[in-house]
Amino acid sequence: MSVLVTQVAPDFTAPTVMPDGTIQENFRLSDLRGKYVVLFFYPLDFTFVCPSEILAHNNRLKEFKEHNVEIVGVSIDSQYSHYAWRNTPVANGGIGAIGFPLVADLNHDITRAYGVEHPDGVALRASFLIDKNGVVQHQVVNNLPLGRAVEEMLRMVDALQFTEEHGEVCPAGWRKGEEAIRPDAEGVAQYLAKHATTL
Repeated sequence: MSVLVTQVAPDFTAPTVMPDGTIQENFRLSDLRGKYVVLFFYPLDFTFVCPSEILAHNNRLKEFKEHNVEIVGVSIDSQYSHYAWRNTPVANGGIGAIGFPLVADLNHDITRAYGVEHPDGVALRASFLIDKNGVVQHQVVNNLPLGRAVEEMLRMVDALQFTEEHGEVCPAGWRKGEEAIRPDAEGVAQYLAKHATTL
């Protein structure tokens, strides 16, 4: 697995099922520059944990949009498989009309560029938070049986945007509205004096 944090996210152009249900043959990640992006990989359409993760992202899409964040999903399925899954009702194991793009990585080039290919050839459950300049600021990778918590990615978005705006750093478990740390010796001492026993 590659560690991409601090690096420019690998760009790609690929067939993609768009939020309006159409297939765009040349969706390009770099077209989203100027916005934050949560790029997440999942193993396969029509499987087990995957629909729960996709719906969890979709259910929080409004919150992501309010933070100027675009969500993009990727798997090694074709755009036609994505299209069929999107047009299958949730009650029948589908994902319904989700509001973010699903990228087709049929040749595995994107999965390999991000260093998240499972030995069986599918993508691991990997998520990347990319800033407005296209730089990866956070990544997390789970093995296939372990579903992600979308709330943690929202927390990371809050933390990134807070530190960009205020220049302070975010301690363990920090949430929006809580005290952060001034990044110098005095700032650390002051913070720990108040919070060391509750971390």
